[in-house]
Amino acid sequence: MTLWSFVQILRKRWLVVASFTLLGLLVAGLLSAITPRTYQAEARSFVTITSTGSDANSVYQNSQFAMARVKSYTLLVDNPKVLNGVIDKLGLSESPQDLRSQITAQNPPDTAFVNIDAVDRNPRRAAAIANTVAGKLGSEIEKLETPRSGGTSPVKVTVTTPATRPTSPVSPRWPLNLAVGLLGGFAVGVAFAVTREQLDTTIKSGDDLQEVTGMSPLTLIRLDAKSARRPLPVMDSRSPMVESFRTLRTNLKFADVDHPPRQVVVTSAVAHEGKSTTAQNLAIALAQSGMRVCLVEADLRRPKVTENLGLEGAVGLTNVVAGEHNLQDVLVPWNRGLVTVLPAGTTPSDPASLLGSHNAQMLLQDLRQSFDFVVIDAPPLLPVSDAAVLAGETDGALLVVRHGHTKQDQVQAAVETLRAVNARLVGSVLTFVPDKRRFGRRKDAYTYASSAKPTHVARGRSADVRTVATPASPRAEDDARSPAARPR
Repeated sequence: MTLWSFVQILRKRWLVVASFTLLGLLVAGLLSAITPRTYQAEARSFVTITSTGSDANSVYQNSQFAMARVKSYTLLVDNPKVLNGVIDKLGLSESPQDLRSQITAQNPPDTAFVNIDAVDRNPRRAAAIANTVAGKLGSEIEKLETPRSGGTSPVKVTVTTPATRPTSPVSPRWPLNLAVGLLGGFAVGVAFAVTREQLDTTIKSGDDLQEVTGMSPLTLIRLDAKSARRPLPVMDSRSPMVESFRTLRTNLKFADVDHPPRQVVVTSAVAHEGKSTTAQNLAIALAQSGMRVCLVEADLRRPKVTENLGLEGAVGLTNVVAGEHNLQDVLVPWNRGLVTVLPAGTTPSDPASLLGSHNAQMLLQDLRQSFDFVVIDAPPLLPVSDAAVLAGETDGALLVVRHGHTKQDQVQAAVETLRAVNARLVGSVLTFVPDKRRFGRRKDAYTYASSAKPTHVARGRSADVRTVATPASPRAEDDARSPAARPR
């Protein structure tokens, strides 16, 4: 993983990292709040060795002896006589074992000092325990060093620095705890984000889609927060989304210069990828360039086109294939004849068999002769075989893939499904692409949108994806020079 890809992951999943960081901070604060305050007091004693000798050699030997012995004196703090003496003198309720956990004895290197540290929830009692332990420990050391034959102990323990009442607690350490919680939460958040990104096999860029399909996507259609109010963005000349579908229209024409497609099946690997909206807006964009376009609602299981366009779809494709009606009788002009729509019609019991019938093939031939371009909205490839059947009888399939939703193996399976029926993959479209400008990128310096008022269209329910524009390819047409669409 490169540094740039790591930065991209953090930028993409910053909310996860921020959540874990905040959680770590809150946990550290909560633990600090419920932790009882404890205070620490320290008493310092000095160990000396008395001797009758007064020469320098004797003094040096006594000093070395004291430093050698003082290391073992710190272990006497566990002595029951010391602990019980402290408990009796101060009237403590703790047991010797409990008191031992509150006391530590240390000997700084190369010194004859013994430092007694005592911790307690009461600052006064912490100082009292430290001083009492220092005194009892000194007395016990002198007793142990007293010769059995009698006399005085050559070892003298003097409390040089009595413990004083501490003014601030040693626990909890709020700054340290919060810093540890902050850094710990951030580290866990980063690890979680990176792990999740590594395990995420969805299509997240045009490069990912090109790697799976073997060809660059014809266009990237960005996510639009106003999708519910803008089901047909290509009809709004002020919308920056117009250029995205114009780019798709242009690139689709140049997908194969020698054999340009005229009948295209718009499908996807799985549901909720945005295929119906892509098919609708593509058909309108083609019609706006002066072509005679027919939009076929071939998703017989979940028809959406007529619902989105506000048309009646009770009679249509299935009725023509079944021989109940003529093709010309069921074709419905939309928006003053800008686009001709062939509704789905009556829902059959076996859509795949109906679409693969000889009558369906004859219908497709009639549509090819009557229109310059036929856009067919078909079901997803993986759940059912309807789209694969249609793709084999037309000029190919346009595969719609949703950013961050469709998995790479699903796209691969869809491509293999088309290959299995010798169907041509005309190209792909990546939908729901997040807007990069949310991450601080500058806005485009220019726009193709005009200041004209939007064209009024028939109202219908919102489609399953809404789009915003991507920058046009260098081959994009100059639609300002194209003739306006005329009613047919």
